Amino acid sequence: MQHVLSVLDIQDQIRDILKQAQIFKEGPGGDEPLKGKTLAMVFEKSSTRTRISFEVAMYQLGGFPLYLSTSDLQLGRGEIIEDTARAMTRYVDGVMIRAREHQDVVKFSNHSRVPVINGLTNLEHPCQALADMLTILERKGTFDLKMVYVGDGNNVVNSLLLATALLGMDFTVACPSGYEPDPEILKEALKIAENTGSNLKVTHQVREAVMDAEVLYTDVWVSMGDEEEATQRLKDLQAYQINSDLLKLADPGAMVLHCLPAIRDQEITEEVLNGPQSAVWDQAENRLHVQKALLYLLLGD
Repeated sequence: MQHVLSVLDIQDQIRDILKQAQIFKEGPGGDEPLKGKTLAMVFEKSSTRTRISFEVAMYQLGGFPLYLSTSDLQLGRGEIIEDTARAMTRYVDGVMIRAREHQDVVKFSNHSRVPVINGLTNLEHPCQALADMLTILERKGTFDLKMVYVGDGNNVVNSLLLATALLGMDFTVACPSGYEPDPEILKEALKIAENTGSNLKVTHQVREAVMDAEVLYTDVWVSMGDEEEATQRLKDLQAYQINSDLLKLADPGAMVLHCLPAIRDQEITEEVLNGPQSAVWDQAENRLHVQKALLYLLLGD
């Protein structure tokens, strides 16, 4: 595991990462396994959970987090990614990048001397998928479940397809036509599922999809970078809201997930988001614990 750009990069270690995250969450702390280590955190996109969780994780492990926006770097003045990577990675022990284009992070990693973590790109969000899997394991104690994602088949969905396939969880994406997940990632996930027994589906029939689901998941309909399409997106996705009526079709003990930020009364209603079946705030907290596990396994001695 040299870099974590995709869930595919941790396919042999995903259960170890979740186990280590549980240890960090349950443990009293006090050890500083990353003392003397520095993590550069490069943000092309603004962030709440990614920045705070990585910064706190690095601090709690004894290391130093270095926040860098693109305006802080010569990237903002036209320096090429390759040169930034060559120079930056002589100073630090690891790099986390939250970027627009996935290929920019791949390009950076190709010229990096240290591990690179994808903090989010337009293609994948592996750290989020790990936090989601940890939350499900905590609440349900198993991955022998049916999860249904409702809404836009975005970067989070792409990572969830791979994670659920690796862990043997059944996963259905219910989305409008034209909002399906990345076809190449779906193809790769289906290939993995052949060996793990995971049942993966993409459908446009939301009410049929959520029948008896034990986990319901959604995300914003208008992500950063999609603002020009907002009017059309809100129209196309209006039937894909997680509300109390939709929740009633799922398993009575179903849990609800949302990777945040949430827009009330668009993709999810207030009563569901903060209702008794919501695990959203545990899910948000678990970003910290899985990122501590990733940093420990990548940067630790």
